[in-house]
Amino acid sequence: MEHLQRRCGVLLHPTSLPSAYGIGSFGDEAFAFVDLLKSAKVTLWQILPLGPTGYGDSPYAARSTFAGNELLIDLKVLAYDGYLDLEDILNTVEFPLDRIDYGKVREFKEPLLVKAADAFLADTELAIVKQYALFCKENSWWLDDYALYQVLCKVYNDSRWHTIWPEPLRLRDEEALAEARVKYAVDIERYKALQYLFFEQYAKLKAYANKNRVSIIGDIPIFVAPDSVDAWANRHLFKMDAQGRQTASSGVPPDAFSDEGQHWGNPVYNWKEHEKDGFSWWIKRIEKTLEVCDIIRVDHFRGFAAYWEIPKGEKTAINGKWVPSPGKKLFSALKEALGDAIPLIAEDLGVITPDVEELRDSNNLPGMKILQFAFGLRGDVLDATNAYLPHNCQYNSVIYTGTHDNNTTRGWYDALDPGTKDKVRRYLEAPDDQIVWQMIRIMLLSASKDAILPMQDLLGLGAEARMNVPSTVGMSNWSWRMKNLNEIEEWRIDRLRGMIEIYGREGL
Repeated sequence: MEHLQRRCGVLLHPTSLPSAYGIGSFGDEAFAFVDLLKSAKVTLWQILPLGPTGYGDSPYAARSTFAGNELLIDLKVLAYDGYLDLEDILNTVEFPLDRIDYGKVREFKEPLLVKAADAFLADTELAIVKQYALFCKENSWWLDDYALYQVLCKVYNDSRWHTIWPEPLRLRDEEALAEARVKYAVDIERYKALQYLFFEQYAKLKAYANKNRVSIIGDIPIFVAPDSVDAWANRHLFKMDAQGRQTASSGVPPDAFSDEGQHWGNPVYNWKEHEKDGFSWWIKRIEKTLEVCDIIRVDHFRGFAAYWEIPKGEKTAINGKWVPSPGKKLFSALKEALGDAIPLIAEDLGVITPDVEELRDSNNLPGMKILQFAFGLRGDVLDATNAYLPHNCQYNSVIYTGTHDNNTTRGWYDALDPGTKDKVRRYLEAPDDQIVWQMIRIMLLSASKDAILPMQDLLGLGAEARMNVPSTVGMSNWSWRMKNLNEIEEWRIDRLRGMIEIYGREGL
C-alpha cells in the first residue's frame, strides 16, 4: 500500500518574530525559528502575504502584490554587510515586547533603511553592482512602478492615488510620469535598493528553511488594495471609471455573523480584460509568489467561481450581487503556463456552492478545514456530520486549529457557551486545561494531508494573543508578536514532536 505523505506546520508571520527593533525580521531570530521547527519535526512554515502594508498594516491590503515589506529587512544583517554603523543597531529605543507599534517602528527603522540604501548604492564592489543591475532589469515590469508609487505616496502624504493625487499622475499621463521619475530619481532608487536587500535577505532564509526540510506556505489575497500600485498601474484590469474611481467593490453578503455583510472596498476585476491577454497578470502573480514560497494559499478562493459585487455608493454589502468569474479559464491558463501541478491551497471557507467545489476538485486543490468551526450543534447534540470534524476530513485537505482570522484556540474555548464547551470536552475526552493540546492532537490524527497550528496555540495563549479580528481596524490587529524564542518551554517542543512521530506527520 502506497504511503501518503502527511505533514505538520506552524503558522507564524515573520512580523511576529521577536526582535530588539519592535518588529520581526529576516535576521537571526528567523533562522532560530527554523531550527525550532526542525527540532519539533515540523516541516511546514506558513506565513501571511509579504507585501508592504499601508493604512491599517494589514498584509492582506498591501501596497503591492509583487514587492516586499521593507520593515522586514533585518538591521543587524545590514550592519554586518557594512551598510549601517554598529551604533545604529545598538542605539535602539524601547518597544512593546508583545505587540508591534507600527508608528514607532517606522519612526525608528525607516531612516536607517534610507541610510542603508544609500550606502548600498554607493557600494562599488563589482559583483554587487552587477547583481543589483540584473535584479532591477529582471523585475522592472513591477519594480519601476512600485518605487515611483511609494515615492509619490510620501510626496502627497497619502496612498489614495484615486482621490488625492493630481490628475496627470492619477491617470498616469506619460509626461507627468517621466517628469516625476527625473524629479524623484534619488528616492526612487532607494526603494529599488531596499527591494533588492529585502529579497536577498529573504532568499537566504528560505534556502536555510528548505535545507532543513521546512517548506514555506505563502499567501495570495484574491483582491488587491484600492490604494495599491497594482490598481494604479493596471486600471484597465479593474472595474473603474475614466478617472480611476471604482464603479464596484468586493465583499461578502449578509450571513449569520453580520446582518449587513462585509464591505471590503477592494476593486473587483474586469475579467474580460484579463481574458484578452491570456490572464498574464495572474500568471506573473502566481509565478512571482512561487519564487518566495513553496506552496501558495489562495485567500477567498470562492471568488474565482463567483464574487460578491457591491455597487458604487453602497455603504454596506446588503445590495450586492453574485457575479460569475472565469475560474475555469484562469486555471487552464495557469496550468498551460506553469504546469499542471501548481502547489496551491484553496481557502474555501464561507458560502461554498457546487461550482466552487467543482473548481477546487477539478484542479485537485486541497481545501481548508477549521477545527474551531467543527462543533456546531443540532439542538443540544453535536452535529457529527460537520465536515470540519477530524473524523470527516479527507486526505486532500489542510486542517487548522484556527487561522490568523480566528481567536486563539484557548481564547475560542474560553468564550464558548457552557453547552458547546461540554460537547467539545466530550469529543476530545479532555478537561478544560487540556483542550488546546487535545485539539492539536486530534488535528494531527486526522486524515488531512497537512495539519497546521498557529504559534499562539503551541504556546497555549489566550485571546490577548489574537492576530486579527475580521472587519475591524485597530491597534491590536496584525500586531501580535513573540517576546522571546526562549519563552517556548522545551516540553512543548517535545510534546509536539512526539505527536508528529506517533501520527506519522514527519513528511517524506
